[in-house]
Amino acid sequence: MKFNKHVSSSRRKARKRYFNAPSHIRRRLMSAPLSKELRSKYKVRSMPIRKGDEVQIVRGERKDLNPAKVVIHKLKLDKDRRSLLERKAAGKLAGQDKNKYTEETIES
Repeated sequence: MKFNKHVSSSRRKARKRYFNAPSHIRRRLMSAPLSKELRSKYKVRSMPIRKGDEVQIVRGERKDLNPAKVVIHKLKLDKDRRSLLERKAAGKLAGQDKNKYTEETIES
Protein backbone atom coordinates (compact mmCIF):
# COMPACT_ATOMS: atom_id res chain seq x y z
CA MET A 1 0.00 0.00 0.00
CA LYS A 2 1.34 3.38 -0.98
CA PHE A 3 1.38 5.92 1.85
CA ASN A 4 3.22 8.89 0.34
CA LYS A 5 2.00 10.19 -3.01
CA HIS A 6 5.24 12.14 -3.56
CA VAL A 7 7.42 9.00 -3.57
CA SER A 8 7.33 6.68 -6.56
CA SER A 9 6.75 2.96 -6.01
CA SER A 10 8.36 2.12 -9.35
CA ARG A 11 11.18 -0.45 -9.05
CA ARG A 12 13.01 1.24 -11.89
CA LYS A 13 13.02 4.66 -10.19
CA ALA A 14 13.91 3.16 -6.80
CA ARG A 15 16.94 1.41 -8.28
CA LYS A 16 18.01 4.58 -10.08
CA ARG A 17 17.81 6.60 -6.86
CA TYR A 18 19.74 3.95 -4.94
CA PHE A 19 22.62 3.74 -7.43
CA ASN A 20 22.81 7.52 -7.91
CA ALA A 21 22.59 8.27 -4.18
CA PRO A 22 25.61 9.72 -2.37
CA SER A 23 27.66 7.23 -0.36
CA HIS A 24 26.51 8.54 3.05
CA ILE A 25 22.88 7.86 2.11
CA ARG A 26 23.63 4.54 0.38
CA ARG A 27 25.38 3.38 3.56
CA ARG A 28 22.17 3.87 5.56
CA LEU A 29 20.13 2.03 2.93
CA MET A 30 22.41 -1.01 3.21
CA SER A 31 21.77 -1.64 6.89
CA ALA A 32 20.56 -4.85 8.50
CA PRO A 33 19.43 -5.99 11.94
CA LEU A 34 21.92 -7.75 14.19
CA SER A 35 21.44 -11.35 15.31
CA LYS A 36 19.94 -11.92 18.76
CA GLU A 37 23.34 -12.72 20.27
CA LEU A 38 24.98 -9.54 18.92
CA ARG A 39 21.90 -7.48 19.85
CA SER A 40 22.13 -8.57 23.48
CA LYS A 41 25.93 -8.14 23.54
CA TYR A 42 26.12 -4.60 22.08
CA LYS A 43 22.62 -3.27 23.03
CA VAL A 44 22.15 -2.12 19.41
CA ARG A 45 19.39 -3.31 17.07
CA SER A 46 20.81 -2.65 13.58
CA MET A 47 23.98 -1.54 11.82
CA PRO A 48 24.99 -0.66 8.26
CA ILE A 49 26.62 -3.61 6.49
CA ARG A 50 30.34 -3.30 5.72
CA LYS A 51 32.85 -5.37 3.84
CA GLY A 52 34.00 -8.21 6.08
CA ASP A 53 30.72 -8.69 7.97
CA GLU A 54 29.18 -12.15 7.94
CA VAL A 55 25.46 -12.12 7.17
CA GLN A 56 22.79 -14.80 7.04
CA ILE A 57 20.07 -14.45 4.41
CA VAL A 58 16.80 -15.16 6.19
CA ARG A 59 14.02 -14.80 3.60
CA GLY A 60 13.17 -15.61 0.02
CA GLU A 61 12.96 -18.73 -2.11
CA ARG A 62 16.27 -18.06 -3.86
CA LYS A 63 17.54 -16.04 -0.93
CA ASP A 64 19.09 -13.30 -3.05
CA LEU A 65 21.20 -10.79 -1.16
CA ASN A 66 18.77 -8.02 -0.25
CA PRO A 67 19.40 -5.76 2.78
CA ALA A 68 15.83 -6.28 3.99
CA LYS A 69 16.29 -10.05 4.18
CA VAL A 70 19.59 -10.50 6.00
CA VAL A 71 20.79 -10.64 9.61
CA ILE A 72 24.34 -9.72 10.58
CA HIS A 73 25.96 -12.63 12.46
CA LYS A 74 29.54 -11.45 12.89
CA LEU A 75 30.75 -7.86 12.93
CA LYS A 76 34.17 -6.84 11.72
CA LEU A 77 35.06 -4.42 14.51
CA ASP A 78 37.50 -1.57 14.08
CA LYS A 79 38.05 1.62 16.06
CA ASP A 80 35.32 3.61 14.31
CA ARG A 81 32.76 0.83 14.55
CA ARG A 82 33.42 0.32 18.28
CA SER A 83 32.86 4.02 18.92
CA LEU A 84 29.65 3.90 16.87
CA LEU A 85 28.37 0.94 18.92
CA GLU A 86 29.24 2.68 22.20
CA ARG A 87 27.52 5.89 21.08
CA LYS A 88 24.35 4.08 19.97
CA ALA A 89 24.20 2.01 23.18
CA ALA A 90 24.71 5.11 25.35
CA GLY A 91 21.91 6.91 23.54
CA LYS A 92 19.60 3.96 24.00
CA LEU A 93 20.36 3.78 27.74
CA ALA A 94 19.82 7.53 28.10
CA GLY A 95 16.45 7.29 26.40
CA GLN A 96 15.12 4.48 28.61
CA ASP A 97 14.04 6.89 31.35
CA LYS A 98 12.40 9.26 28.89
CA ASN A 99 8.73 9.99 29.70
CA LYS A 100 8.95 7.96 32.92
CA TYR A 101 7.84 9.62 36.13
CA THR A 102 9.13 8.86 39.61
CA GLU A 103 7.92 10.07 42.99
CA GLU A 104 10.64 12.75 43.13
CA THR A 105 9.62 14.29 39.80
CA ILE A 106 5.93 14.31 40.71
CA GLU A 107 6.48 15.97 44.11
CA SER A 108 8.64 18.79 42.75
